[in-house]
Amino acid sequence: MPFPRFSADQRFSARDGVNMSRRRIVVAMSGGIDSSVAAALLTDQGFEVVGVHMRVGPWGAEQASAAGRARACCSLRDAEDARSVAAVLGIPFYVLDFRADFEREVIAPFVETYRQGRTPNPCVLCNERLKLGRLLERAESFGACGVATGHYARVVLNEATGRHELRRGGDRARDQSYYLFRLSQEQLAAFHTPLGCLTKEDARRIARQRGLPVSEKPGSQDICFLADSDYRGFLAERLAQSAERDLGGAIVDRNGRELGRHEGVHLFTVGQRRGIGISGPRPLYVVELRPEERVVVVGEEQDLRASVLETGRVVWGAVPELDGVRRGRVQIRYRHQAAPATLIPIDGGRRVRVEFDSPQRAITPGQAAALYDEDDGVVLGGGWIERAL
Repeated sequence: MPFPRFSADQRFSARDGVNMSRRRIVVAMSGGIDSSVAAALLTDQGFEVVGVHMRVGPWGAEQASAAGRARACCSLRDAEDARSVAAVLGIPFYVLDFRADFEREVIAPFVETYRQGRTPNPCVLCNERLKLGRLLERAESFGACGVATGHYARVVLNEATGRHELRRGGDRARDQSYYLFRLSQEQLAAFHTPLGCLTKEDARRIARQRGLPVSEKPGSQDICFLADSDYRGFLAERLAQSAERDLGGAIVDRNGRELGRHEGVHLFTVGQRRGIGISGPRPLYVVELRPEERVVVVGEEQDLRASVLETGRVVWGAVPELDGVRRGRVQIRYRHQAAPATLIPIDGGRRVRVEFDSPQRAITPGQAAALYDEDDGVVLGGGWIERAL
């Protein structure tokens, strides 16, 4: 049975007249505040909520928790927190084993991208392939009308174009539309974001008012499946048996002069300053990685800036395609303020050349480039950064 296409008003109004048999919704409950409040709000709005925790088997989470260090999300404790919230809300709750899917769709690309000397963004893949991929498939088997999460973003049906638009959240400081740019029209049509117009403070206040046991729980770290964000240790373990485990090479300056040696390009990312292993009269930064040569290029602050990037594997959201040169804003990492730019389609829009109005710092191959409209509110599409020029 296909998912119904709701308008913006239909999504969260108990007065919408939608057949109640199709008001069942699956909420991805991580065990944190945001997804817990999403479940509570949908319950209040008359939806029949089914709570689901995705078991993905985080590397090192349980060890870190036992040692009192920063935890990754999606651990056994998080599953129990989500179960406790479901009990307070009086909703059914299930833990689904997605470890094999997570390994294939998120972990393997994460490792391979680093091995290639690029910097991956696993959150984008997890949203596209798991939360709005495999979980959405399972939601249909529950007889649900879609999947809801605790993301700070909005999905609105544009009546004029007939397309579902991913829009920035009401709280720009917490906006997470950047991580969701790869969602297709079919995925957006079945995607619910109850926190889209709220702030984090709103969510915590609601959690306290509802007596949710996670109301004071701190947030998880940037790389959700790694304890203490120890990606170097994780990569060392995964690459230990690789046929290309000897990944060492030279650290050179912009003129090709060797300044030192390194143990693998996967240990570096563009813009990095600390941990390079060499020193100079002025601060040095990683400005380029050449994995095919096993070379790390370093330079000064000004060497990090570029005005052009090319992005590939582009998907389109608010527009079906880019049929000509267009003005917009482009965000190249989560904390980056989207910058004005000219968007130029390449290869029929499968790739895009972005020409920024002013140089941007640390454009990083492998990271996502989310393309917004000129008002910086609606996601036009996005792709993966291939190179900076």
